[in-house]
Amino acid sequence: MPQHSHAPTRICPNCSGHATAHIATGMRLRDGSRATVPVHCPACHGAGTVARPLAAVAKSA
Repeated sequence: MPQHSHAPTRICPNCSGHATAHIATGMRLRDGSRATVPVHCPACHGAGTVARPLAAVAKSA
């Protein structure tokens, strides 16, 4: 049975694939949970991957 090979993912070198982080604001909501703000990686804009030319440039630098 043939195996399908997927193209290798090009993980963002700036965030290592963890493109979004949730930062606690210090405030609490009415139910007692903390209010958070999502912050996206500026290089990949929250995708976690980059285009091949950008990945090649980041590795050579």
